[in-house]
Amino acid sequence: MAERLGVKLYDKNLLAQAAKDSGFCEEIFENHDEKPTNSFLYSLVMDTYSGGNYSSAPFLDMPLNHKVFLAQFDTIKKIAERESCVIVGRCADYALASNPDCLNVFVHADIEDRIKTVSKRNDVTENKAKDLIQKKDKQRASYYNYYSCKKWGDSRSYDLTLNTSKITPEQCVDIILAYREKMQENKKNK
Repeated sequence: MAERLGVKLYDKNLLAQAAKDSGFCEEIFENHDEKPTNSFLYSLVMDTYSGGNYSSAPFLDMPLNHKVFLAQFDTIKKIAERESCVIVGRCADYALASNPDCLNVFVHADIEDRIKTVSKRNDVTENKAKDLIQKKDKQRASYYNYYSCKKWGDSRSYDLTLNTSKITPEQCVDIILAYREKMQENKKNK
């Protein structure tokens, strides 16, 4: 998608950018990536190693996972203000809710196809792949639902949802680009 648009793709590299912008250690972002943590002790210990602007008075009593989310939220907003881009996950739709040019897409696949893909990619059994998928989906849903107050995977939370079990990833990109073009046309006609 990003390649066809000629824009940057932000996924895991967003964590490094958020760490740089916030002054937090990059490891903190990696440990909290789309995983709300309920460990009070972990938050206290890791908070000792945080830095940046998120240690000032309004943030002192805030749990570390909230500070990390806010730092990512701020970085997402800064990136979108500065450039057109594709951002994968991390509640970017929520961070950019007030951006009229933001197109929110949820790409999914049937569980059987996902199991085969993960099993092959990670060289694990299908049972192990299913466990990995369920664990990751639970983490993502928990993170998204908690921070966005919306439901992860619910079509009402997105402009467009696409199933790669029915069409290829390339066809998904074609549909997204066509949808984006119609959005831009409608914006001009208003």
